[in-house]
Amino acid sequence: MVRSNRREAGRRRLAMRLPQLRKLIMESRDPSQLELFEAYQMAIEARHLVRGQPSSSKLIREYDETCFEIERHVIRALDQSSYAKVSK
Repeated sequence: MVRSNRREAGRRRLAMRLPQLRKLIMESRDPSQLELFEAYQMAIEARHLVRGQPSSSKLIREYDETCFEIERHVIRALDQSSYAKVSK
C-alpha cells in the first residue's frame, strides 16, 4: 500500500474508532498527525497478518497495545491543536 493510501486508511479507521474527534481527524493536515494515521494503519495491517497464525496471541496483544497507544497520541495531539486554535 502506498504511503498516502496508508495515511488515509489510518485516518478513516481512527475517525471510526474515535467518533468524538471524527471532524478534527478528517480535517487534520498536520504532518505529525498524518504520520500517526499511517502508523496506525501499519499496526492494523501487521495485526491482521499475524491473527491466523498459531501462538500469535502475544503478538496480537502487542499490536492491540500499539494501536491503543497511537489512539492516545492522536487524542492528545488533536486536543492540543484544537486548544491552540481556540486560544488564538
